[in-house]
Amino acid sequence: MTLAASAKGTVPFGEHKTWYRVTGDLRGGRPALVVLHGGPGSTHDYLTNLAGLSGLGWPVVHYDQIGNGGSTHLPGRDPGFWTVRLFLDELANLLEQLAIADDYVLLGHSWGGVLAAEHAATAPSGLRGLILANSPASYPMWLKELDVLRSLLPPGVDETLRRHEAAGTTDSDEYAQAVRVFYSRHLCRLQPWPREMLASFYEVYNDPTVYFTMNGPSDFHVIGTLRDWSVIDRCPDVTAPTLVISGRHDEVTEASVRPFVELIPDTRREVFEKSSHVPHLEEPERFREVVAGFLRSLA
Repeated sequence: MTLAASAKGTVPFGEHKTWYRVTGDLRGGRPALVVLHGGPGSTHDYLTNLAGLSGLGWPVVHYDQIGNGGSTHLPGRDPGFWTVRLFLDELANLLEQLAIADDYVLLGHSWGGVLAAEHAATAPSGLRGLILANSPASYPMWLKELDVLRSLLPPGVDETLRRHEAAGTTDSDEYAQAVRVFYSRHLCRLQPWPREMLASFYEVYNDPTVYFTMNGPSDFHVIGTLRDWSVIDRCPDVTAPTLVISGRHDEVTEASVRPFVELIPDTRREVFEKSSHVPHLEEPERFREVVAGFLRSLA
């Protein structure tokens, strides 16, 4: 169950606006849990059930990264506008605008975890803990792992995917159907998909500017500006206690998260055996237990 928001609004970010949602009391004495969604180019919607953690005493902040959801959309911007630095600056601005920069925990999912790790590597004094959920430490390493997962799809599926990728026809219905075969195994194994998951997908569909520019036409065909991105060399600089999460059937494989576990000095590891990429939806009770236990340990 998602609790009702305590506050919603936008904060200025240069000429633009970042939409946010707060559940719980930011002045209640415990650090705020700030949730960074995936994509890049998705929205907070598929992560809204994390607001339930506020019922245990931790205020939860969701936000839509610039370019999507309730934040400023900029479909006409040059691809060079959309950089990791832009989103790091947006996160830092949000923390300052909400006056929580001196006491917070980050939970980054997928791309959001990559962003959170980059932020944490600067050792900000107010960061109390870091949760990296279903996030790759290196896109080049992850792409090799995705090739393995693709090779294990039913006969003909990967062939169809690659034919359209080579031809530049990834907007075809046939490509979309083949993508769903991969997603049903490695993105979300629930059938049907939860409403909040669909809501984020619709948002990407309505404005794919950021997703297409930085990622590509699908989660596993990364041809955007992130294709060579890695945070492996940044991991030893992360000083905050860190929880690393993934699903047994995750598109982000064990090898893709291993650098976080091996190189961040203070890490804990949890694998969700019945989940793929969204264990907070696929195993919500256990996910809540694990995250709550980690938050308690920070106290």
